[in-house]
Amino acid sequence: MTVSGCGDEAAGITPSKTQTDPTKAIADANRALADTLPFGDTADFADADRGWIASLEPGTVTDPSGKVVWDTDSYDFLAGSCPQSVNPSLWRQAQLTVKQGLYEIAPGFYQIRGLDISNMTLIEGDTGVIVIDPLVSAETAAAGLALYREHRGDRPVTGLIYSHSHVDHFGGSYGVVAPQDVAAGRCPVIAPSGFLEHAVAENVYTGTAMARRAAYMYGAALPRGPKGQVGAGLGQTTSTGTISLVPPTLDVTRTDQEEIVDGVRMVFQLTPGTEAPSEMNFYFPDRRILCMAENATHTMHNIVTLRGALVRDPHVWAKYLTDSINHYGRRADLVFSSHHWPIWGTDRIVEFLSLQRDMYAYLNDQTLRLLNQGFVGTEIAEMITMPPALTASWSTHGYYGSVSHNVKAVYQRYMGWFDGNPAHLWEHPPVDNARRHVEAMGGAAAVLQHAQRAYDAADFRWVVQLVNYVIFADPANDTAKALQASAFEQLAYGSENATWRNFYLSGAHELRHGSFGTPTAANSASLAAALSVDQVFDAMSLRIDGPKAWEVRMTTDWRISDEGDRIHRVELRNGVLVHYDRFPGDQLPAADATVILTRPALIRGMVGGGDLKKAVLSGEIKIDGDATVLAELPGLIDKPDPNFAIVTP
Repeated sequence: MTVSGCGDEAAGITPSKTQTDPTKAIADANRALADTLPFGDTADFADADRGWIASLEPGTVTDPSGKVVWDTDSYDFLAGSCPQSVNPSLWRQAQLTVKQGLYEIAPGFYQIRGLDISNMTLIEGDTGVIVIDPLVSAETAAAGLALYREHRGDRPVTGLIYSHSHVDHFGGSYGVVAPQDVAAGRCPVIAPSGFLEHAVAENVYTGTAMARRAAYMYGAALPRGPKGQVGAGLGQTTSTGTISLVPPTLDVTRTDQEEIVDGVRMVFQLTPGTEAPSEMNFYFPDRRILCMAENATHTMHNIVTLRGALVRDPHVWAKYLTDSINHYGRRADLVFSSHHWPIWGTDRIVEFLSLQRDMYAYLNDQTLRLLNQGFVGTEIAEMITMPPALTASWSTHGYYGSVSHNVKAVYQRYMGWFDGNPAHLWEHPPVDNARRHVEAMGGAAAVLQHAQRAYDAADFRWVVQLVNYVIFADPANDTAKALQASAFEQLAYGSENATWRNFYLSGAHELRHGSFGTPTAANSASLAAALSVDQVFDAMSLRIDGPKAWEVRMTTDWRISDEGDRIHRVELRNGVLVHYDRFPGDQLPAADATVILTRPALIRGMVGGGDLKKAVLSGEIKIDGDATVLAELPGLIDKPDPNFAIVTP
């Protein structure tokens, strides 16, 4: 079964085949940490409870088929005292983020919290209610709106605002507004400039890989409990309902742009390149209330998330926070964000935003200082200690982002993946690397003996590195997988960072039980429907199986009949799909065929899983020229795998 030919119980090593308890080393470390934390500071609990009106009872939400897509009640265990298997700082954060229900944060301003990973804010206008950030799923957003209406009356939704381009801030849009109401002009949909491009691109171009890794990051498939998922730092987890998108009808294109919706006046601050590539804060000058989107929350955020994303710019993030403080924060009596709980009082607001600003600036500046001394990202991550004032503030602890992976992200932003050492320039890929390491260390049995000694010494970081070689050299080695799972669990039990805990526990779960796949798929019909023609062809180009298409030469014109008969030239050669607009008078070679269709038909046929042959036979797609050219195309397009392996080859 192993590389060396030894059985599963090689050299007497018999790691647990079921989930482990915390070791004495982890339990002692958690107790020692608890003694250093300011648990006497209960201001966050008072703020999180302030204005509570009612909770959803029971705390579950189902989809039309009856499947549970959200379950706050599964976290009832958090009402107890902190167990040895959870970092005490993370336990406190989870006790705060699990609070759910309808809250009045100011007269006419309400929040739905704890019904998804994000908050939904509702502002009463002259004739209805404006919704800010309608959660991940249509089902949870609808449940939140129903809870509001139960206590505030059946007010129509007269405005919808997306603070930024991440799915937990627009995915539930169908749950609060009907597309036909938007089309009829009864409900403006406001978003920052570039929103649609970035929202669609993230979830379509790399949506499969991000969603699979997000399953690890948020732990949506993990059992809840003291030895399981306790939260995600930013909220409890992501709902698993229907993701939707109502496209914006009004773009915010500049800072200080003012809009009035249903009698509510708002002033916007664009903050591109911060927590999202398209994001904005907004200020309500008549009420002295500031919304910070996701740019300032009660945690250290990510410079790059563990699920994957474009690397963010902490330098510009800090600069925008300075602008927020000076232009809006000093004139605010209340600040709220799209996660966590609000803060009241101008002095407290300024201090909170200043600490958030200092945190991102310090991470950026100190990483650059040390990289210019020749240190690499993995070294700098172990060297940086945050200033005492930031360590003392609960709001800057790493429940969602962490100093360790944020420092590496800053290094990556400026220096790329290569650390400059030529020994790392052309290393073997994981499986070949693992086989060579295992052979050099004397075979799998010898590696596992080293790993067991490291486990007994509580050096769990070294355990997972060693055992990873054995698993990638021989995925059938059950002893290695069991030891790896046990070490992952110990690292999880000690982690203050919720997403690290979820990653470790997800890895352990899949090693013990097999893949749980992707609970929340970001790609949906309404997201696909928002694709531009250029984005459809971009998405197609990313799915071309290059080697299979090496020898294919194909030139087609695509006439998009509902876009003024726009003609798109598509060339496939050398395994590359190139596309561009064709204009009258262009001196181009004749196409093999011309495809005539609408943009919705293009989306369905090329990226929406539609039957291309059936669409041609029905007349939805018409072809002039060599029809066999188009028939060849589907066979060259690869299908993403939403269940790809992570902890095994």
